[in-house]
Amino acid sequence: MAETLRRVLSAGSAAWPGEENTAEAGPPLLLLGAPGSGKTALLFAAALEAAGEGRGPVLFLTRRPLQSLPCGTGAARDPMRLQKIRFQYPSSTRELFHLLCSAHETPGPAPSLLLLDGLEEYLAEDPGAEESAYLAALLLDTAAYFSHRLGPGGDCGLMVALQTQEVADSGDALHLALLQRYFPAQCWLQPEASGSGEHRLRVCLEPGGLGPRTEWWVTFQPGGKMTISLLHTQAGDPSSDKGSSSGGHP
Repeated sequence: MAETLRRVLSAGSAAWPGEENTAEAGPPLLLLGAPGSGKTALLFAAALEAAGEGRGPVLFLTRRPLQSLPCGTGAARDPMRLQKIRFQYPSSTRELFHLLCSAHETPGPAPSLLLLDGLEEYLAEDPGAEESAYLAALLLDTAAYFSHRLGPGGDCGLMVALQTQEVADSGDALHLALLQRYFPAQCWLQPEASGSGEHRLRVCLEPGGLGPRTEWWVTFQPGGKMTISLLHTQAGDPSSDKGSSSGGHP
């Protein structure tokens, strides 16, 4: 899943050295950031990227309907991609469990990507470590089942967004440490000071052993346009800036 997100952030540039754009989804990815940091926008951009690959529909789970679709990329206006994204709205942990446990009853083609937005809202209902582990394992099992349905060479990716707090208590740290065992790839969103009306993020992608750590600046303009510039790719010293490129879309 890190590669799908990396392609979004790199505006479709080539894969990491030694990697091809195959059907392999890679390890499950946890998208982490404070409230309003752009997690939903990046999840949606990843959904559009996967929908354009021609490998199957995308299943997007969120507690409530999106008030508006993020419009940061040109692909957001592609009706063919939008039609391949299936939104479902489990409003409680129990509904989410039921949806995941009944995945084998879902008609139609299996998804090539499973997305969950707002994991923290479901965990808040059952905050124990055992419940968190069960939900994480159930998400992985569901993605594995979809991969099996996709057949030889098929692989269903899994990406989950979790809200983090600026000041985390011991319980938050425990939950995060537990979830990181299930999601070896992580992407951190860190808000930065920006100009009037702009929302600027520092995005750090740790791909879980499938490539170098990479960082970008992502800026959301007042109208929703998203521009992206490469900050650096860490082969050794994380503070070395390797240059920048524009990833904005009209």
